[in-house]
Amino acid sequence: MTTDAEQTTAEQADSYPRLRARTQRFTLGIPRQAGISADGTRVAFLRTESGTSSTGALWQLDVETGEERLVADPAVLLGTDGEQLSPEERARRERSREAGAGIVGWSTDAQSRVAAFALSGQVWVAPLDGEGQARALPTVGAVIDPRVDPTGTNVAYASEGALRVIGVDGDLERPLVTPDSDTVVWGQAEFVAAEEMNRFRGFWWAPDGDSLLVERYDEAPVGVWHVADPADPAAAPVPHRYPAAGTADAEVSLWVIGLDGSRVQVAWDWMGFPYLTRVSWTRHGAPVVQVMSRDQRTALVLSVDVASGETTVLREQHDDVWVDLVGGVPTLAAGGRLLTAEPHDDVRRVHVDGEPVGPADLHVRDVLGADDDGVLVSGSVEPTEVHLVRIAWDGTSTRLSEGTAVHGGSSSGGTTVVSRSPLDSTRTRTLVLRGGAQVAEISSRQAEAGDAPRVEMVHAGEHALRTAVLFPRDHARGSTRLPVLMDPYGGPHAQRVLASGRMFLEPQWLADQGFCVVVSDGRGTPARGRAWERTIRDDFAGVTLQDQVDALAAVAERFPDDVDTSRVGIAGWSYGGYLSALAVLRRPDVFHAAVAGAPVTDWRLYDTFYTERYLGHPDEQPDVYDRNSLLTDAADRDGVHRPLMIVHGMVDDNVVVAHALRLSSALLAAGRPHSVLPLTGVTHMASDETVAENLSLLQVDFLRRALQEPRGA
Repeated sequence: MTTDAEQTTAEQADSYPRLRARTQRFTLGIPRQAGISADGTRVAFLRTESGTSSTGALWQLDVETGEERLVADPAVLLGTDGEQLSPEERARRERSREAGAGIVGWSTDAQSRVAAFALSGQVWVAPLDGEGQARALPTVGAVIDPRVDPTGTNVAYASEGALRVIGVDGDLERPLVTPDSDTVVWGQAEFVAAEEMNRFRGFWWAPDGDSLLVERYDEAPVGVWHVADPADPAAAPVPHRYPAAGTADAEVSLWVIGLDGSRVQVAWDWMGFPYLTRVSWTRHGAPVVQVMSRDQRTALVLSVDVASGETTVLREQHDDVWVDLVGGVPTLAAGGRLLTAEPHDDVRRVHVDGEPVGPADLHVRDVLGADDDGVLVSGSVEPTEVHLVRIAWDGTSTRLSEGTAVHGGSSSGGTTVVSRSPLDSTRTRTLVLRGGAQVAEISSRQAEAGDAPRVEMVHAGEHALRTAVLFPRDHARGSTRLPVLMDPYGGPHAQRVLASGRMFLEPQWLADQGFCVVVSDGRGTPARGRAWERTIRDDFAGVTLQDQVDALAAVAERFPDDVDTSRVGIAGWSYGGYLSALAVLRRPDVFHAAVAGAPVTDWRLYDTFYTERYLGHPDEQPDVYDRNSLLTDAADRDGVHRPLMIVHGMVDDNVVVAHALRLSSALLAAGRPHSVLPLTGVTHMASDETVAENLSLLQVDFLRRALQEPRGA
């Protein structure tokens, strides 16, 4: 076992980019996925051995004593054999952006007596209510997503396209449903559900453990793409069914599957509502599912009759632009109340049976749970902060978190677990509360990241863009004018400007290389209300780019003696990569160099659910796709060429490398100089620490050289 002193010495010897990769952005060692027993006396959670170990183990805390117990350690369970992952499990982790190893997810029964988890392709079970040892069950094939039924009797799991079940005692292993063709999969989420809907599950147990709701999808209609690794010409390309914008999605259906072999299909208007977005089955009533139209402007919340498969509409949700998907809802809560989260006066609020409850100014991000006392949500009034709020059934509310920070948590049986990551620290604390008072703290083994970044929060421009400004730690204000590096994501679904010091470790490192680093969340990013998020409809390029221009102008006005707007670089990944390339192609008068990592260059090559939500169907709005395409902007623009480095993982199956290659080809055809950095063997996540370190150093070197002299238009 590595001692704290040895770990600290190793950390000090490494460069920041290498340590950032090794610590997975300093998240390793932080307790996560906390689950509280029904009586509130125990908290189970995952944690790695140290801040540089990626292997998760299952732990449990005794709330009364504060003592922690190791429930399952992969190093002990697997011994010298090591962990082996199936291609299906690797793909599942890619969809969920899970870079960890060992135990990365777990489930338990209603009383938290036994836990189940996948490890090295097998189902393992471990007692949570005693001192017994974890043991592997005799399962079939490579296991995906094992889940214990609420009674603690059986474990269901997906494997090789089938859904199978086995007793927790290891008896009666059998398939419940098996695929009838090689394009059919039972019990798993289809590509767009996992990639874009944040729905990673494909089956749900009944409260009595006698049956399940099971997704079946058929990818036969979906076009086949091939992902090849050019660095290994002997390896055959891997076929990958990818539902590109405007093309067919997988055909998804839902079934009630009994342990007795019964099978009933759930009926709804599949042609009108092809997307299965949410499924919930609680002890408070019949299953509730949400289905959505292809244009995402209408969703139905349905109650399922498990005997007949017939459905009844509980609520219709409509939005002229798109209907939001929110974690944890729709669902039935105590008394059969229907919980949803919907816009009300431009603020997303919890709705109980259609009526808004809770604070009128609290933008609800996720519904984290509900019990007899009310609903626990995460939400924001100030968009850079995330707080935990309990909303009672009478509409009154209590905030469970305080201070300028980002919070998460869960609650059960009178116990609440709160994670807190504040702006003035890089540490994350995990607190255990009972009756509103702290009774314990789950220890963290997070690597030491040093002093908190020096972040100045700014409300930039007419839209009060939440913007973070970072200078080198040794910079004296007014002493010299520094080149500016815009460091955006800038697109929907993600925020960069949050009140957590850990969020700004990389921007601070970049600033320390000699830049003023500006991170700005523009229109379309979360937690600023319905109208704010929908401004980007049909106009990714115009709106999100203009907001980066406005943020830069506001920073220059605020710090006129510290920034040099004749030397402005921009660098980003994924949507941030798209935005970075767009900046130097469309606004070379403002931006003088760019690094574009894994950029979407032609939105016709991205998936249906994400792209059509924001840009519509390409056959119906081809001009919208053209206006938002980097390929359109690749043509020469008044002879002004700015240095552009395009970086892309060669085996990325989400933003495929064709994006980068087509942009490079279009730039070459226009005679525009640029560079392309291919990352062999890398997917959409560049997690290897050597690659991550050298990539960071190469980007900084490129930007320094490009911005060493003032550049006019």
